[in-house]
Amino acid sequence: MSITDFDMESPASTTDNDFLYAQIADRIAKQIKQNLLKPGDKLPSVRMLSQEQGISLSTAYKAYVELENMGLIEARTKSGYYVKYLPARFASVPETKPPVKKAGDASVAEMIAMVYRNMSEDSVLQLSRSSPPLSLIPLAKLSKSMLESIRNSPSGNITYENLQGNLALRKQVAKNAFNWGGNITEDDVVTTQGCLEALIFCLRALTKPGDTIAIESPTYFGIFNVMLSLDLRVIEIPVNAETGLDLEYLQHVIDTEPVKVCLFVTNFSNPIGVCMPDDRKRHLVQMLAKKQIPLIEDDIYGEIYFGKSRPHTCKSYDKEGLVILCSSISKSIAPGYRVGWCIPGRFKEQVLNIKMMHSIASATPTQAAIGHFFETGRYDLHMRHLRKALHTQCLRYTQAIAQYFPEGTKISRPEGGYALWVEFDKRVNAFELYQLAIEQNISIAPGQIFSIDGRFTNFIRISFGLAFDDVVEESFKVLGGLVKGLCK
Repeated sequence: MSITDFDMESPASTTDNDFLYAQIADRIAKQIKQNLLKPGDKLPSVRMLSQEQGISLSTAYKAYVELENMGLIEARTKSGYYVKYLPARFASVPETKPPVKKAGDASVAEMIAMVYRNMSEDSVLQLSRSSPPLSLIPLAKLSKSMLESIRNSPSGNITYENLQGNLALRKQVAKNAFNWGGNITEDDVVTTQGCLEALIFCLRALTKPGDTIAIESPTYFGIFNVMLSLDLRVIEIPVNAETGLDLEYLQHVIDTEPVKVCLFVTNFSNPIGVCMPDDRKRHLVQMLAKKQIPLIEDDIYGEIYFGKSRPHTCKSYDKEGLVILCSSISKSIAPGYRVGWCIPGRFKEQVLNIKMMHSIASATPTQAAIGHFFETGRYDLHMRHLRKALHTQCLRYTQAIAQYFPEGTKISRPEGGYALWVEFDKRVNAFELYQLAIEQNISIAPGQIFSIDGRFTNFIRISFGLAFDDVVEESFKVLGGLVKGLCK
């Protein structure tokens, strides 16, 4: 196929900040992912691409270098450029596993505790941690924003912050809401110390012990201890690797069970990484509104998208104030700053009361620093770099799994976030694999910890936050060997 056969997008559909070479690379990448350009296909020479697209030789060369860095093509000596991405055996995504029908308590606490402990060990290669590595955090600019925000404050940011949170930060959160279809003001935002605290405040504001809450499955294992501590009954709703939450299953649940609240991750859910299509988000909001069931929307990964625009949220379709959006900068800028927020809608006063009882105020210096970081445009610049780096790493990790893991392996195809959800032959016990990997100083997340009943026994989550290098590639060789050993 000639590159001239591409479905070329109009210049108006790209942002002014996009480089021309990146636009060309993106179009070629799209054709590769759609299997219109297949593994082994020869691409036009740099000179031919230059002529076909009316671009300079250097721009054409940069486009191919970009695709090489993403692991999509390869240069062969004296032969040219060829497609090398996604073998056919990854045409399938991991299967959906329906949950057991009745609610239950967390039964995988010991496994979760073990994974958490190993996450803090410096000697272990952290393929289980979904957060930005130090190399992708803008330390110098963050420090500069911290110093400037202290210098600009009459009190030096040592006094208690307003109960609702730092005004400058809340203004920036409200301003950025435009990108996901929101129409809010700073008065709609309540700051917290991280996204998990926001989720806890909202759950405490909306539930009492014994209430039933619906969550997705698989889901982030950190939420299970929260449910247990609040004495909540949990019903798990299956997630499809391509369309997200099973809305038909959810409809049946809310028709037959006394669901008090739903808590879902609709954008790049952890661990599957799927982004629910906008029409399904709208349908979800309408479905819950008919029953007057609040939705707590965890949007912590919403800014980490690999496409051209940020996906909408369920909150953008909320007309009754029943959707509470929670997020933070823990996955994008600085996990240790513990800066998060929620947009509680009609439940704002209840959330503020819980915050007042729990912490009185969030930390002043870090909130002010992040507000300044947003205001100066440093956040937007950093996020463009982070998204590009994570997208490249996602593709390189996928390629390594294709190369080193056994036949029959299935893998998700995330369009954002940090996680790859990998399914093995049913003979593989993920927790056993985790234990063998830890002995080799490699940490993965076994699938059992992403469900209350531990049903994902032959799945693992691999996070692609770490830059792909020789050490990471060697770890995939080791993991592949361990998986093959368990298949015997």
